[in-house]
Amino acid sequence: MQNPIEILLIEDNPADIRLTQEAFRAARLHNTIHVAQDGVSAMSFIRQTAPFQDAPRPDLILLDLNLPKMDGREILKEIKSDPHTRTIPVVVLTTSEDEGDVLRSYDLHANAYLVKPIDVLRFIKMIQSLESFWLSVVKLPPKVPES
Repeated sequence: MQNPIEILLIEDNPADIRLTQEAFRAARLHNTIHVAQDGVSAMSFIRQTAPFQDAPRPDLILLDLNLPKMDGREILKEIKSDPHTRTIPVVVLTTSEDEGDVLRSYDLHANAYLVKPIDVLRFIKMIQSLESFWLSVVKLPPKVPES
């Protein structure tokens, strides 16, 4: 049996958190979803600092752009500028369709940019497609990055 895929969902909207978790559960793939509801908690989780020193290294990060304490653009910049975390795939998952946000996210080395649909069924279908691609098709980097 494969090791669980560790997914970090960085999202502050409780409804979007719940929908995302339900969509992943419905696919019945072997994964664990961790949630950080603000940017500061997210970076503590990713860096495995208190209170998340025992947190697993994420295999995939789903990142909202508009977050309290530290926004998604800042998080993306920090993740991709750190040699210990830059290999973690980051998928921006946001309501923003602004071209500036799209360009800035890719400039900061986002691996994908997805706009959340307003319709619940389309949102669930998008999450299931994301899961199918990132967890079934793509070869993820090793848990321990090479130095």
